[in-house]
Amino acid sequence: MRLSDFWERMAQALGPAYARSWASDFRVAALEGRTVDQALADGEDTQVVWRAVHQTLNLHPKFR
Repeated sequence: MRLSDFWERMAQALGPAYARSWASDFRVAALEGRTVDQALADGEDTQVVWRAVHQTLNLHPKFR
């Protein structure tokens, strides 16, 4: 998944402003306690990060 696709999905799921805030502030257990921003900066695959976000937020399957 391209990074632009990842951020588009985040915006669709959480709204554009909240998606960026959540990504920088919320620590995700499935990402070893890192935030989304930290995981992406560390080079984690966007698909892995998206799956962790999807699971953590218990998003509707349409957001897969």
